[in-house]
Amino acid sequence: MSLKTSNKYGTISITDDAVATVCSKAAAECYGVVELVSRRLSDNLNRIWGRVQYGKGIKIATVDNLMFIEVFVILKLGVNIEAVKDSIKECMIYTAETFTGMRVKHCNVNVVGIRV
Repeated sequence: MSLKTSNKYGTISITDDAVATVCSKAAAECYGVVELVSRRLSDNLNRIWGRVQYGKGIKIATVDNLMFIEVFVILKLGVNIEAVKDSIKECMIYTAETFTGMRVKHCNVNVVGIRV
């Protein structure tokens, strides 16, 4: 699906993949994040074949112009997990709302593992 909005200048449509790509870059820059982990089989196959992976570790779902975001991350050993999860959540909400102009209904941060 894609996010759509209309104003006096016309209609704007943003795909979920574009939002996932922007959110993926923002999540990778958050403190304590080592790597984003994909949960889709197609991303894992693309990694094996050496193709570029856009939006890795991010799932975006849109319902009635509301976004639902899921983030899958591996964190650094020794960081406060709850503080980093809250930081990632706030970063995702801010990035998605600023990029699209739409509201984020819910954001889940899933810690898949911890790495040294």
